[in-house]
Amino acid sequence: MKIRLQVNGRAEQVEIEPREVLLDVLRDRLFLTGTKDGCREGECGACTVLVEGRPVASCLYPGGSAHGRSVETIEGIGGETLSPLQNALLETGGVQCGFCTPGIVMTLTALLRAESDPSVDRIREALSGNLCRCTGYAAIVRAARQAVGCREQGGPS
Repeated sequence: MKIRLQVNGRAEQVEIEPREVLLDVLRDRLFLTGTKDGCREGECGACTVLVEGRPVASCLYPGGSAHGRSVETIEGIGGETLSPLQNALLETGGVQCGFCTPGIVMTLTALLRAESDPSVDRIREALSGNLCRCTGYAAIVRAARQAVGCREQGGPS
């Protein structure tokens, strides 16, 4: 089947198998390999992308359901430079092995776009679907709070 979608602001048309999930469409058809293949069960969050601005587990999301929709991947965040959130993750030590990082960035990007000043509890709640075995989450939460501070000081969001 043929689908049309917007990926990181760019119109795409791609031929997919009827049972193909969005993760495979992105990685194998569009060669956007920043989205990671972690568990294929929707449990780890490594494959999180934004569909119409909302975080979804792309390993479970049917590729055909993306037809006519806007999809944003880690490759679309920040453009030529890192976003304030990505910079904050680096500065706070919120990135270690990096495998979970794309999914965490996508989840937190959606949160920070929806809420101007999320509490630590709200950040932790948003991250509940993203597993990270390296950082212990404290640095990731600090990074999200730091990114809010950057935005409040007039920096890009």
